[in-house]
Amino acid sequence: MSSIFGENFDFFSSPFTSPFISPPTESAELAALLCSFIALYAVLRIILEPDVMRKLPFLNVFSFAISGIMALLIPHPLGIIAAAAYFIGSTFESNAIASTFAGGVEE
Repeated sequence: MSSIFGENFDFFSSPFTSPFISPPTESAELAALLCSFIALYAVLRIILEPDVMRKLPFLNVFSFAISGIMALLIPHPLGIIAAAAYFIGSTFESNAIASTFAGGVEE
């Protein structure tokens, strides 16, 4: 793709491509695939587990796997921040659920 000035702007062909940020490597894709298998296993255990208290650790595992996938596949420094924000928010959510089932804060 050329502009009217004759310069080459092929590296701007997609919103996620940049000459400064490289796409994920094969090892990052393999790690993301492993994280997705772990997340799938956690989801299956959450769905099939009848006891609510035994579901909570798998909910944490699922949250860890999703934040790991985000950190591995978003090739931008803001991807790390997004993964960290998701991780922190899901940890707060899991702790709030566990605290509620345990009886809440005693006075």
